[in-house]
Amino acid sequence: MKEGILLCGHGTRREAGVKSFKRFVAILKERYQDSYEVDYGFLEFNHPTYEAAVERMYANGIRKIYALPVILFAGSHAKNDIPYELNTLQTYHDDLTISMGKHIGVSSFLLDLSLKRIEETEKNLPKVDRKDTCLVVVGRGTTDPDANSDVAKLTSMLWDGMGFGFATTSYSGTAYPKIDEGLQLVEKLGFKRTIVIPFFFFTGVLLERIYKSVSEMDANSDLEYVYTDPFGADELILQAFDERLHEAKNGIANMNCQMCKYRKQVIGFEEYQGKEQMGHHLNVKGILFEEDEKPNEKQNSLGNKVKKMLGI
Repeated sequence: MKEGILLCGHGTRREAGVKSFKRFVAILKERYQDSYEVDYGFLEFNHPTYEAAVERMYANGIRKIYALPVILFAGSHAKNDIPYELNTLQTYHDDLTISMGKHIGVSSFLLDLSLKRIEETEKNLPKVDRKDTCLVVVGRGTTDPDANSDVAKLTSMLWDGMGFGFATTSYSGTAYPKIDEGLQLVEKLGFKRTIVIPFFFFTGVLLERIYKSVSEMDANSDLEYVYTDPFGADELILQAFDERLHEAKNGIANMNCQMCKYRKQVIGFEEYQGKEQMGHHLNVKGILFEEDEKPNEKQNSLGNKVKKMLGI
């Protein structure tokens, strides 16, 4: 019986981001077409939801699904939201098994792809010695210090391996320093060039925000600020998914829980230890807010949409 792969996306308010994700799905469908049925779902904003994708696969005779998060680092999405959704969906059918794969995380594939993106950017610029160049790695940023520290670890490895004069980490949100704050700190160091590499798969609101911050900094400084392309569907990313699929299929898709705030008491996050695994995206599954809606309008709009869905 053919097995299935569910690609677990997050969702975005940008149509370009949705299209990029769907192109990525199409590439993996072709890659795995001989052995697996590949489908996809979103955690929030977009359709189909995970539930719709799983039901579609089940209707096609799939009884074993390997769920692969299209997530770079293990914050609350990979640790709580996606497992909560999948555990719930698995209870709908007695003969259905869903095995969740690991996030991409710190891997040689991500390190090699970062090197590739940086070198692609440098190739199109006048030569500046790496010792006169600062590297800024920008992660998504989460409330999970373990996920944030993985971004910082890759930053350190790129710094050591590529010989930059300095390297540091910033985040698009939630964690400190945010990208604009990080660039202000870097400006004080006086490096001739700063290369910003965003650790993102595809375009979206957050990536656009990063690019805008870098462009504004470059326009208002005597120093040079440039950014790389996101990771996209590069062959190195595809190889990383091959590895994650192998782990899920063989029951070895284990996360590193040694410094996880939900498993151990971590400084500043002691109250999270042993917290119940619960998703927090239930109110925005498949619901896309308009960009120009104000917060209170969003709440009212959401309430009306939910009521309509429930027939109230």
